[in-house]
Amino acid sequence: MTDFKTPDDLKYQKSDEWLRVDGDTGTVGITDYAQDALNDIVFVEMPEVGDTLAKGEAFGTVESVKAAADLVMPVDGEVIEINEPLEEEPEIINDSPYEEGWVIKIKITGEVEGLMDAKAYDAFCDDR
Repeated sequence: MTDFKTPDDLKYQKSDEWLRVDGDTGTVGITDYAQDALNDIVFVEMPEVGDTLAKGEAFGTVESVKAAADLVMPVDGEVIEINEPLEEEPEIINDSPYEEGWVIKIKITGEVEGLMDAKAYDAFCDDR
C-alpha cells in the first residue's frame, strides 16, 4: 500500500497527472507520487492561456534537481488559467501537489474517459 496522498475526488493517469472535474472546468496537476519521485522541483514550464490541447499531448514540463518530466493532458481542453505563482515558486508542487500546486485550469472540450480512480492509481503505483 502506498504512503502517498491520493484524493478520492480526482481522476488519474499513468503519466502521473491528476484531473479535478468541476462541471466543464478541469484542474490539472501532478500527483504526490510524481512530486516525490522528482524530488526538489526547480522549474515548471506551462502553456499559454488560450492554448487548445488534445488528450495525450504534452502541455509543459516539470524539472527537478534529479530529472525533467513532460506534463501530459488527461483530456481535451482549452487553457483558461495557469498557476502563475509556480513561475517564481515551483516548489509549491512539492509542498501541496493537490491544493496550491495545481498547474493549469482548462475548459474541458472532450470526454473524461479512460482515467483511473484513486484506488486504481494507488494499485498502479504499488506495482511500479
